[in-house]
Amino acid sequence: MAKILLVEDNEMNRDMLSRRLARKGHEVLIAVDGAEGVEMARSKVPDLILMDMSLPVLDGWQATQQIKATPETHTIPVIALTAHAMAGDREKCLAAGCDDYDTKPVEFPRLLGKIEMLLSSRAVN
Repeated sequence: MAKILLVEDNEMNRDMLSRRLARKGHEVLIAVDGAEGVEMARSKVPDLILMDMSLPVLDGWQATQQIKATPETHTIPVIALTAHAMAGDREKCLAAGCDDYDTKPVEFPRLLGKIEMLLSSRAVN
């Protein structure tokens, strides 16, 4: 299956998502802050990134902008994961370069559908 980079500072969210993704056959890489996420995106070149937007060191918006500005990583799909669910938050995430957006708490079947859609569209391109 796919190599997915999970950039998440909350240990409970990291544990839950990584276990469920691994159960679906994905290889899960983990970064605990935005700077580590950018570095791992560049060094490991995952198939997809799940990006928490409220991160220490470098927030998810800045991390996504750096990933999308780098030629080696700009085509990697990024799904924003955020508790920010107010009007305009989705647009803010997309403007930062995210390819999709999902709210916390994560509804895993919905997120899985978004992951599969982005991975299949990437495989076609």
